Amino acid sequence: MNNLARLLQIMQRLRAPDGCPWDKQQTFATIAPYTVEEAYEVADAIARHDLDDLRDELGDLLFQVVFHARLAEEQGAFDFDAVAGSIADKLIRRHPYVFAAANYADHDELHAAWEAHKAEERANKSASAPASVLDDIPLALPALSRALKIGKRVARVGFDWPDHGGALDKIEEECAELRHEVESAASAAQVTEEFGDLLFAMVNLARKLRIDPEAALQAANRKFEQRFRAVEARLAARGKRPEESDLEEMDGLWEEVKRAQRVTD
Repeated sequence: MNNLARLLQIMQRLRAPDGCPWDKQQTFATIAPYTVEEAYEVADAIARHDLDDLRDELGDLLFQVVFHARLAEEQGAFDFDAVAGSIADKLIRRHPYVFAAANYADHDELHAAWEAHKAEERANKSASAPASVLDDIPLALPALSRALKIGKRVARVGFDWPDHGGALDKIEEECAELRHEVESAASAAQVTEEFGDLLFAMVNLARKLRIDPEAALQAANRKFEQRFRAVEARLAARGKRPEESDLEEMDGLWEEVKRAQRVTD
């Protein structure tokens, strides 16, 4: 028995009447958060270049797929083999230049064909409902990632600035509107709305600059964390903790850390 067959058998046993009480209680909805969490843990292992951990995290993610497939099989909807068959069929369908005789002149033409295949699939899925270019963008995506996908979708039908200048102008406009709401003591809901508009505009600029906003923010998080830890270390050398310092001292140390990093960079 290969390991995949073994895993499927284990999953079946866990869901059996005399199986694991916790596993028997689960539904698609209750395990969905774990599925998302495991995907992030895979990304974390990749970011840390830890291949041993990546192997384990991929196993955890695969178990989530197996779990969902088992739930569906119990309902008579589909099984794991159907899941694998579905993605295999999709890959062949979307890669005619590999599995068929299609030829494309360059990357742009290939990308256009790829998007056309995806659009056709979305149209077929929503044949009974009004089609939208925004169909099939998962609601559960992280907000930055979903904003990026929305921007890409509408850009395909021409709803976009010709270059990044328009995106920069929009950011300035949204900054001004947010400032106005804050300084006029607007309601929390109004300030939140304008703040969201500013974030959305920032994501659109990232798209125009071909930057992944999620990756950019993660890098900014790491940089801030490294610098603040360095500030803490310098405070510790003075026999202090952050709560025993003040903004002026910490800000001065922050600037020292930045200068030191520029020299080493």
